Amino acid sequence: MFSLRWIVILLILSIGLTACASATSPAESPAEPSVPEPEPVVEASPASQAELLSPDESPPPGAAAQFSTDFSKHSVSYGDILSGGPPKDGIPAIDAPSYVSIEDANGWINDVEPIIAVEVDGVSRAYPLQILTWHEIVNDVLNEKPLVVSFCPLCNTAIAFEREFDGQILDFGTTGRLRYSNLIMYDRQSETWWQQATGDGIAGDYTGEQLSFYPAALISWADFKSQYPEGDVLSKETGFNRNYGRNPYAGYDDINQTPFLFDGEFNNQLPPMARVLTVELKNETVAYTYTTLEEMSVIQDTVGGEEIVVFWTEGTASALDEGLIELGKDVGAAVAYAREGHIFFAKDGFIFDEATGSSWNILGKAVAGELEGKTLSPVVSVNHFWFSWAAFKPETRVYQP
Repeated sequence: MFSLRWIVILLILSIGLTACASATSPAESPAEPSVPEPEPVVEASPASQAELLSPDESPPPGAAAQFSTDFSKHSVSYGDILSGGPPKDGIPAIDAPSYVSIEDANGWINDVEPIIAVEVDGVSRAYPLQILTWHEIVNDVLNEKPLVVSFCPLCNTAIAFEREFDGQILDFGTTGRLRYSNLIMYDRQSETWWQQATGDGIAGDYTGEQLSFYPAALISWADFKSQYPEGDVLSKETGFNRNYGRNPYAGYDDINQTPFLFDGEFNNQLPPMARVLTVELKNETVAYTYTTLEEMSVIQDTVGGEEIVVFWTEGTASALDEGLIELGKDVGAAVAYAREGHIFFAKDGFIFDEATGSSWNILGKAVAGELEGKTLSPVVSVNHFWFSWAAFKPETRVYQP
């Protein structure tokens, strides 16, 4: 049963976000450019074809009136889907993003604030969580690659997907619904519903399909601008009136907290609100707890037969702790890479490889030593609160040192 406090928060968010949704929207996006061949990365495991459930099951309350989705096609029980409060697009996606320089963004982003870092063929962009917390979805094009960058505050999941799908460019919005507390997106072309945590189509024409993940790192603003001095930043001039920088979910990031709007079951190997970084390769899924990552700084493992390494560093604030994001507790940042034959170790807060003693940063780049300038290939890895990921992937192995 939900606490009175969170019911009140839900009502406030629902009223506030729905009222603000009628604000002047950004201008229509320009025509999409051609899409280049994707760069090689270590990709997440593809989803197996989902089994369709009864076409006679009634869709979630109110959904048929708001969507043109073919709800007779679905792979999950509609009974598992809950209303998050705001209606369809009540939490508005950013469809016509604009950008500012690092110098300009320095005036309103604190060094410890969390951002989602995405790089496409040497061109990088930061998506501050102080903006994504209020919009959850950005439909973007980075260096001619159409991407959707998403963030679900209730699950702490920051995920990027490729928007090129089935010969078209998809645009995404919020359904206003949750499953296992996780954001359900929809695409405006087919109005298929997509589970953000897994990228799976769960209702509509593309049920059983999966979006392609694209590497995205949840790191501090300081780490981003150090690694990518020529990068740009999602502007807070979104066309919407939001209190950017404030956290509407203050106090949610507490290991003793009860998950909000969660009506599922999960493996209780870990506390439900434990922070984990997950890697899924070739049908094997592993979770690395932030507690273990903080203790070790470097974890070397084999997932799906692939040798990987996970780096952790301090200096990134939680977006879901204090009322002001910049005041959030330091939870650090973790990112996974293909190991590429290297053996790494941590000493005095720095990461080195054994063979050359070169020093590496959180973004997988050698910053000093014989290998200076070399960059590791990213592995798709995603932050979660344990309760939500374990509900979707109960078979997940929790890494043990």
